[in-house]
Amino acid sequence: MEYLYLVKSEWDKVKKTSKQKTIKYLGDSSTVNRDDIPVEYRNDPKINAYLIENTPKDFKRRQAIINKFQAQFFSSLTEGVLKDSIQLYESFVGQSTIEKFYEKIMNPVMAKIGDMWSAGKLSIATEHVASNVAQSLVKIISDNHKRNKLDRGKIIITTPVGEDHCIACNVLESFLLSKGFTTFNISPSTPAESLIQFVKTVRPTAILISITLDDNIKSGQRLAKKIHDAYKKLPIFVGGQAFLNNTRSKFDATLIENTRQLEQIPRILTKKQ
Repeated sequence: MEYLYLVKSEWDKVKKTSKQKTIKYLGDSSTVNRDDIPVEYRNDPKINAYLIENTPKDFKRRQAIINKFQAQFFSSLTEGVLKDSIQLYESFVGQSTIEKFYEKIMNPVMAKIGDMWSAGKLSIATEHVASNVAQSLVKIISDNHKRNKLDRGKIIITTPVGEDHCIACNVLESFLLSKGFTTFNISPSTPAESLIQFVKTVRPTAILISITLDDNIKSGQRLAKKIHDAYKKLPIFVGGQAFLNNTRSKFDATLIENTRQLEQIPRILTKKQ
């Protein structure tokens, strides 16, 4: 049986080291929930991240914690506070994984921001601020994983001409870097001829094409066909928000359905090689 204590680090000026101060005994770890945490500590990202991963028996309480995390992340993005976004990310992955952060926190929040902007509930300026902070966070995550020593293959990530949304590509890049892939993110809107020449130089093990808008599906089909015609044995994968309600479009590629979780993508890529 494991017992939990709520502790706080304090700096000892005399000994010049940090020491742990016990704030409260919480009890058996299998029964601890958010209501057991003192009110003034319930919004602490580290505590919420721990509870998300270690209180699976109570779905409602677990979801309440995720909702709180999403609300904090939404505020950090729309208010343009990159520092808070980084802190939330670090607190979450300290107890969980990068893929769960994207799936449970970042992706739902970015979808909410997009929906609010489309409905006129969020200004274009605020939407730009949120997107830029999100892009900066993803870049920091990517930079932290570029020294990964694993070698699971070279992946080109791109979008068809006309597709200006690249945050999905950036998220995918950071995730694949964390899993030991070498990535070449050449989004957005790389012309097919330039991409084909780049393939010749890099010799990737697979290509990922991200499509966000329905209007760009045909452009994506043309891109996939040109790549396939030039490199018939090169695995090509297509996915993105454009296929949320459209899975009938035919491609000279493998469609990664939106029901696929992010953590499954590395297995899909290595299985095709």
